[in-house]
Amino acid sequence: MMKTTFPIAGLFALAAAALAAGCSGDGDGVGFDLDRSEIKIGATGGSERIRIASDGEWIASSTDNSWITVTPANGRGTVDCELQIDSALTDRPRRGVVRIENQKTWETREIVVEQEGFDYAIALEGEQQIEIPNYAEYGTRHFDVKVRSNADFVVQIPPEAENWLSCSLPKLELNGGLRPRETTLHFTWEISTRPEERIAQVTFAPKNSAIELAHSDALRVKQGAAERIVENTRQGDSVALVGISRGLGMMYAWDVSTSMNTWNNVTLWEEGMEGWTPEKDGRVKYVQFFMFKTKESLPYEVQYLTAAEEINFFSNVNSFLIEKMEPGEHIAKLTGLRRLAISACGLTEFPEYMAKLENLEFLDLGANNFQTIPKVLKDRSKFPKLRTLILNANQRYTVLDLSNTTKQNLGGFVEETFPVDLLKRDLDTLVLGVNYLQGTIPDLLDDADFPYYTPEDIASSYDEKLGVDTLPQFLVDHRVKKVMPHTKRFSINYNRLYGVIPDWLLYHPALDMWFPFNLVFNQEGRAQNGVAAGFLNEPANLNYYYDLYRTKNRPTDEQ
Repeated sequence: MMKTTFPIAGLFALAAAALAAGCSGDGDGVGFDLDRSEIKIGATGGSERIRIASDGEWIASSTDNSWITVTPANGRGTVDCELQIDSALTDRPRRGVVRIENQKTWETREIVVEQEGFDYAIALEGEQQIEIPNYAEYGTRHFDVKVRSNADFVVQIPPEAENWLSCSLPKLELNGGLRPRETTLHFTWEISTRPEERIAQVTFAPKNSAIELAHSDALRVKQGAAERIVENTRQGDSVALVGISRGLGMMYAWDVSTSMNTWNNVTLWEEGMEGWTPEKDGRVKYVQFFMFKTKESLPYEVQYLTAAEEINFFSNVNSFLIEKMEPGEHIAKLTGLRRLAISACGLTEFPEYMAKLENLEFLDLGANNFQTIPKVLKDRSKFPKLRTLILNANQRYTVLDLSNTTKQNLGGFVEETFPVDLLKRDLDTLVLGVNYLQGTIPDLLDDADFPYYTPEDIASSYDEKLGVDTLPQFLVDHRVKKVMPHTKRFSINYNRLYGVIPDWLLYHPALDMWFPFNLVFNQEGRAQNGVAAGFLNEPANLNYYYDLYRTKNRPTDEQ
């Protein structure tokens, strides 16, 4: 027999070929199987691992279940795969199937995935208690809370907290399903004047009353106590002044380390002053607040200045930026106040509650943003002691074009009826200049509230020193109406008034003291109806006037 011989290298090659022919992959000879056929998972989803044992190539599919992803989706032999399961969309459970197919034998194996649905719940992200101070600057009194929910809900603030806590709730976007989504609630709060803390327990409820919540958090809001102000004391006054300046955002601050009687624009009661009493001694008699920045009503601490006779608020740098502002009811509690100025502050309203200041003699509301004359000022039964009313310069505008100073008027008295009700008050001082008063000045001939001058009026004006009547008979003979006979200062200049100057004004006993060519007759612009402002019978001078009032000193050319 002939022997056949092979080189050593050839023997190794034959052995390798035989080994390759007997094993086609890592899984050859192991069949086709999975280590698990069922997966149960919660609503939040997640990842699960399975082992695929195969004697050949395989492929995984979950075509009808887009919420399940297999990685890798194909392979050969034994492989560990990861199933990524999305978060549930609704409150109902769902079932999905993943199929593994052997590409050699076409056998299939299935994995059933069962996922729980979300329970209806409203959950807070983070702390469930919020602590806020009693005071913070305007624009900073707010906080945000993040909430996760799979049901549209409402925020329930207890009734006793609705006056100091509010919430704006954006629309909850559930994207067509009920998977919990995060939304941000924006809470705003008001200053607390109480010397004890206050608490609001805020709860949440589904808008759909048929929904039962498996869980619902609550938010506890606790506001700190305000500093206690000892009423009707000098110490209380000093604390109140500091609180008011803080609340207004004043651009200067009093040095609280010094005595209050050294503070600028503050006058304290001292013995010998008219109206002084032992109870008032050392307390605030007068104070002026100026150069501040606020969009709010006057701070609550003002109510503690109960001994004050005069308070002045002047120059709010935000005055042209305010759409709505009123004094606030706190200052209306100072029923002993005699003089009040709230000027250049941005006021748009002067409400009925201000009539509580029944002892007010002087009121300055100039340079504010009133659209109409406040109703409470027209009522003669209100402010029975008022003698001075300053209501000028209510012109609010925005410059639209600096190249030619084009302006848009935003405020001012736009009513077309002359404020006769203010004339009926017969004040010592009435200032209405630099507004947008429009139309004609009424002659008042048909108004029974204004009598005609009578012979008795002429006789009672007799001056014993001069030996003559100071009122001319002309007032009776020409049936001139007796209007504001006690008014020493009156101005209506730079308005949009037009037409004829009525006799009651043209021959008024105090006309010469009113500087009429500057403060009465002088008008500007056009009214809303297009009529040019200015009077048809404006006199060239006051010679006609001094010819009637012979007891008055006729000014010379040099005067």
